Amino acid sequence: MNTQTSTTFKGNDKLLFGMIMGVVAFWMFAQTTLNIGPDMQKDLGIEADIMNIAIAITALFSGMFIVVMGGFADRIGRVKVMTWGFLLSILGAALIGFAPSSALATPFLMAGRAVQGLSAACIMPASLALVKTYWDGTERQRAVSMWSIGSWGGSGLCSLFGGFMAANLGWRWIFFACIAVSLTGMLMVRGTPESKVESGGEVKTDWGGILTFMVTMVALQIVVTQGNRLGWGSTAVIVLAVTAAVFGFLFANFEKKADKPFIDFSLFKNSIFTGATISNFMLNGVAGMLIVSLQLLQLGGGLSAQQAGMLTIGYAVTIIAFIRVGEKLLQRFGSRKPMIWGCLITGLSIAMLMPTQIMLSQYQILAMAAYALFGIGLAFYATPSTDAALSNLPAEQAGAGAGIYKMASSLGAAFGVAISAAVFTALRTGEGGILGGVIDFVGRQDNVAVREAATVALAINLLMIVAAIISIMLTIPKGKKH
Repeated sequence: MNTQTSTTFKGNDKLLFGMIMGVVAFWMFAQTTLNIGPDMQKDLGIEADIMNIAIAITALFSGMFIVVMGGFADRIGRVKVMTWGFLLSILGAALIGFAPSSALATPFLMAGRAVQGLSAACIMPASLALVKTYWDGTERQRAVSMWSIGSWGGSGLCSLFGGFMAANLGWRWIFFACIAVSLTGMLMVRGTPESKVESGGEVKTDWGGILTFMVTMVALQIVVTQGNRLGWGSTAVIVLAVTAAVFGFLFANFEKKADKPFIDFSLFKNSIFTGATISNFMLNGVAGMLIVSLQLLQLGGGLSAQQAGMLTIGYAVTIIAFIRVGEKLLQRFGSRKPMIWGCLITGLSIAMLMPTQIMLSQYQILAMAAYALFGIGLAFYATPSTDAALSNLPAEQAGAGAGIYKMASSLGAAFGVAISAAVFTALRTGEGGILGGVIDFVGRQDNVAVREAATVALAINLLMIVAAIISIMLTIPKGKKH
């Protein structure tokens, strides 16, 4: 097996920034729903539970397909698959931007969000493979750093950007702008020589594993997001839970028998890879902190999406500023300590958002500091975790390992957001009083249920941090080398 590429072409800024536009279309534009969800829900006239699914489904589809599309990119061409990603981004954004405020709102929104996730699954692995192929040495390091800033920086800016756009132009213009950015990126990438892996024989796609995995994940997602509305003991929820269990079992059997499995379980024999991947899943799961805290500020505090988004400016600044610090910490201390430090700082940021009993003016100050710490914690964790996961795998397993590690990121975010939003929505619509005997809520009393719901949902995110730290401590060895 060898890689077929242009022998003379070298990566340039036109290609690099075109690919970054594709990355930004997902991380900065598609992820704005974490902040503008209440505005979209009100305008489209849909239920909160449906909006929660729409918010989480993009990361879910990205996670389900990222390994598949990475494999397709290697086999049929990275430029081709990335172009598919741009076209899907345009289609997904158009479906959302033109979603009617009628009975068709839900199918338009759901289809658009799913297509956006599939777009990200095409663009992210294909663009990273092109970076590895067409850049070398220090130029490759620069390209990787710029790509990382597009993803991490985009995620840091999404709430701020989404709030600004929703307040000044309307939330639909976020997705119209996404169409323009995706089209520009596609045109900038156009003409790049194709790159793909030439195989000595036909490689069979593990369709059995892919389809059973998809059914399992979608069934679980619906149970998590709709369980409270449908009733945890209802026939629909029981059927979905059984479906997830049965197809999960079938998926495991398919993967054990497949020549080229969709997910290679043998990778998890490496305890360091396993620990880093589990902690990565958990830490990305605390993205639920963003949707809970931002909706708390809007639904409980009466802030607009723009006002709430402005509080996250520290997140955008620190995650971009400190991403290289994580790299330096890795070089000096190894992976274990920076990963734990990153988790502890992220946990502190969540704890700072939990005292919802205080006055809004005080909470806004806490929120600004918490979001800044959130960015620092993720920046400390990111590079050491990736290094721990992939540097300990044999060369022949590096590609598969990278795909599973990135899939853990997307699925962690999908389920973290889904669980946090489901808990928050279920509790905030109640009568409150859950924490009334323990915490004295000052100020307005008509929003106590919303404030209590946020505290409980944030506590769940804190438990995810604890699970991530335990995973690191049990699997990542001390020292610079492992």
